[in-house]
Amino acid sequence: MEKFIITTGKTVELAEEAALKELNLDRDSVSVEILDMPKNGFLGIGAQPARIKVTYEGPAEDYAPALSSASRSKPKKPTAPKADVKPAPAKEVKPAPKAEAKPAPKAEAKPAPKKDYAPAAAGSVEEQVEVFLKGLLEHMGSTAVPHAWKDEENIYRVDLVGENLGALIGRRGDTLDAIQHLTNYAINHGGGKRLRINVDAENYRAKREEALQQLARKVAGKVKKYRRNITLEPMNAYERHIIHAALQEEAEITTFSTGTEPNRRIVVAYSQYKTAFTED
Repeated sequence: MEKFIITTGKTVELAEEAALKELNLDRDSVSVEILDMPKNGFLGIGAQPARIKVTYEGPAEDYAPALSSASRSKPKKPTAPKADVKPAPAKEVKPAPKAEAKPAPKAEAKPAPKKDYAPAAAGSVEEQVEVFLKGLLEHMGSTAVPHAWKDEENIYRVDLVGENLGALIGRRGDTLDAIQHLTNYAINHGGGKRLRINVDAENYRAKREEALQQLARKVAGKVKKYRRNITLEPMNAYERHIIHAALQEEAEITTFSTGTEPNRRIVVAYSQYKTAFTED
């Protein structure tokens, strides 16, 4: 059964957080509709919190059937008292001993195969990238080692290899994106042909892309079922592009972006007449 609650907060994110905490659900299990955006007002006058509507699937409420007029009007006939009957003594039955279940042997997880990285040539772009990243990572207190190479599409790929890489990835890859941005700026600030540099750790980019594609298909299914728009959480331009591309050929679904950076979001909308989108 479809249900909803309306919550408020200083920001849309805080209102969402309050709703998810109250429902004890995760963000992918609900659809969010922004009713009112927050307003700061002037010197606190006219300030208005964000107001959102959160829709979720809940169990149908139990109910007791009403008594008919006939059952209410006819009194029950008194029954004769039953004679006391002593129950027969129960026989003691000893339970059969249960066989101890042996736990199934756990399959040993195979470690991911290690990549073989060729050393960067002296004076090459790969060497410049590795030297810059080594210095940056040292300032961040990380012992990770960068390995750079150039792929067939003339993109310079970098793997950060080491332990405790979660801190370098950050929440939804925000730290990894910052490292990538700084690297692109450092290598390209001298002018000339712009080089594209992609920094990754523990194959995070591919895993995140697959997760976003699954999310897009799941949300599209809900939009078709309920014929109601669903607004996703804030995403950067690259992640929004993944959602748009995943639903580009989806029937009865169109997508568009709303809001301003860094809180720009995708709206997955129901549309009988599919239109093309433009990501800005």
